[in-house]
Amino acid sequence: MRTYNKVRGLKKATNLTLNTQVLAEAKKLGINISKVCDAFLESLVRQEKGRLWKLEYAKFISEYNQITDQDGLPLDKWRTF
Repeated sequence: MRTYNKVRGLKKATNLTLNTQVLAEAKKLGINISKVCDAFLESLVRQEKGRLWKLEYAKFISEYNQITDQDGLPLDKWRTF
């Protein structure tokens, strides 16, 4: 079953294997398992994308940092702070 959430997009039912004791405690505490798993997975995806972006552009960032160390920032002479 798919539902649509305007903020997050389409949802898809999936199966998870979880620790039964932790699951039981979460249910007792009224924790929405789907919501928590979705939010945590979204956070992990965002972190991994950031890590991969940094790896992909590491050479450029390093070279740019060397240039700014040598020559300063491009618009530095107009800075007022």
